[in-house]
This record gives sequence, structure tokens and C-alpha cells, in this order.
Amino acid sequence: MPQVNLLAVLLCGVSSLVLGGIWYSPLLFAKAWQRAAGVSDEQAKSGNMVMIFGLTFMLSLIAAYVFAMFLGRSMPLAGAVGAGFAAGLCWVAAALGIDYLFERRPLSLWLINGGYHMLQFTLFGLILGLVR
Repeated sequence: MPQVNLLAVLLCGVSSLVLGGIWYSPLLFAKAWQRAAGVSDEQAKSGNMVMIFGLTFMLSLIAAYVFAMFLGRSMPLAGAVGAGFAAGLCWVAAALGIDYLFERRPLSLWLINGGYHMLQFTLFGLILGLVR
């Protein structure tokens, strides 16, 4: 089993929350995402936010850890960033696209969510490539 830099994984988890906070903020895609997902203002503000963000962070850590295992510690920076981009676009966004086609979800929702995951994994590759 390959060694994984836990500090890098932690930084990936934090970066995922920061990126999501910006990506899904009113500055970028909050309203477009709400419309495409059919989420009202009330729904967006409801729920146990500590649980939602806590589980989001945990799932990001799991994704980052397994991605770090996949990359290994010897992949060059450019390769790690490219692998992150490819994983986000070709694995995560493509899988979301399959689901969204059958669920009849709008293209705009796929572009927003798939775009986030493409950037998330690209950032994971950057962090994992830099923090060895």
C-alpha cells in the first residue's frame, strides 16, 4: 500500500471546502445552482449545517486520501495536476452526467457541479504534487 502524506490530504479537504464556499457562493453560482437543482432559499438555509459541512469534509478527506493512494508520492507535479483534472472531469463529472441524463436534470446543473469537481480534483492534484 502506498504511503500517503496525511498533511496533504488534510489540506485537500480544507481546500475542497474553501473552493465549494466560493463556487457555490452568491459571487459565482449560488442562484444558478439553486434554480437548476430546484432548491429554494428556505431549503438552502435549512438542515443541520454542522452535519452537512462535517460530512462534506469527511467525504472530501476520503476522496483526497484515495486519490493520493492512486497518485503515489513520486508522480511529478504536472502529472499530478493533470491526473486531478482528468479524474474530476472524466470520472466524477462523467459519472454525474450519466446520473443527470437519467434523472432528466438540466445541463446547467451538470456544468456547475461537474465544474466544481473538476476544479476540486485539479486542486487535489496540485496540493498532493506540492506537499510530498
